Amino acid sequence: MPADFDVTIIGGGVIGLACARTLSADRSVLLVEQHGLFGSETSSRNSEVIHAGLYYPPGSLKESLCIAGRKQLYAFCEQHDVPYRRTGKLIVAPSPDHPELNRLEQKAQSLNIPTERLTRQEINEREPHVRAEAALFSPETGILDSHTYMLRLQQEAERQGALLMKRTRYLSGKAENGLWNISLQTSDGEFRVTSERMINAAGLHSHDVAARSGTDTSLLPPLHYCRGHYFSYQGSAPFRHLIYPLPEKDLAGLGIHATLDLGGQVRFGPDTQFINGHSRVYEVSPTLKTKFCRAISSYFPNVDVSQLHPDYAGIRPKLSGPGEPAQDFVIFGDNRPEAAPLLHLLGIESPGLTSSLALADKITARLSTET
Repeated sequence: MPADFDVTIIGGGVIGLACARTLSADRSVLLVEQHGLFGSETSSRNSEVIHAGLYYPPGSLKESLCIAGRKQLYAFCEQHDVPYRRTGKLIVAPSPDHPELNRLEQKAQSLNIPTERLTRQEINEREPHVRAEAALFSPETGILDSHTYMLRLQQEAERQGALLMKRTRYLSGKAENGLWNISLQTSDGEFRVTSERMINAAGLHSHDVAARSGTDTSLLPPLHYCRGHYFSYQGSAPFRHLIYPLPEKDLAGLGIHATLDLGGQVRFGPDTQFINGHSRVYEVSPTLKTKFCRAISSYFPNVDVSQLHPDYAGIRPKLSGPGEPAQDFVIFGDNRPEAAPLLHLLGIESPGLTSSLALADKITARLSTET
């Protein structure tokens, strides 16, 4: 008997939606999301930045997919009426010849990513409230409305015939006769579908989905949960561009930076707080204000503490723990002889949003070779 679907995708965040949109062009696709909204976890709790591709290890998926995905994402926003703006970004340094700033500039040149080196005076002309001795200006960095972007991906996938189901929990998957026999649950009860292929795009729940699919999870890199908090800054915006400090030494993140939303509101974040297990605590404690002020004042000395207010938090699925070098995206193919094709997408954190369309293309190509 033919399968009910060519591909079943577990997880309706930005990556799952991008895969559904790409794959449904010539395949029957089912996407299931356990929550009542698509992208309500990691995909809607980030900085909404379109990254240029400066930060990632040479030859990594993060680097190549970010650069390719940035170009695709700007084009998609134009074509599908997704609000966005090329704000540009200043990466600021405390000394005029900082080795990390030099390294980033050389990396940009090798990757043909446009950048401009700024002196203290030039920084002051562009951003008079910023204190720095040197900066690298990245004109290709921007922001977008991630919620509208995910809505457009959903609409495109559904227009092409994909079935996208919310409030649907993945219970298990078992390979039988070359197909996946998948158990799902909604408020109406449990039901089953069959699928030729399956994609695990469950983000924070990726290892749980892998275990429920019969994958030997000892073969997967361990997953770490890293919470990041954001503070909004009330009043008129002190900046016209995004302002980033140099990347953190332990590579857990890009430092507490200043971003803008499309309304011009400034917010600061995220910090990095590794947590034990997947805690669903998203509140931002006001006690973090001191920590944020200390970090922000390194490049914004006139920060008004009274204008900082707790905003929101997100949790990133990282493949590196505290103090460990950042790890690349992982696309793990479960190649058990008795199993039908299954791809686990692991550690899809930043720049996952920027990379989403390019990653969907890569997954589509990879599925075509899986047998």
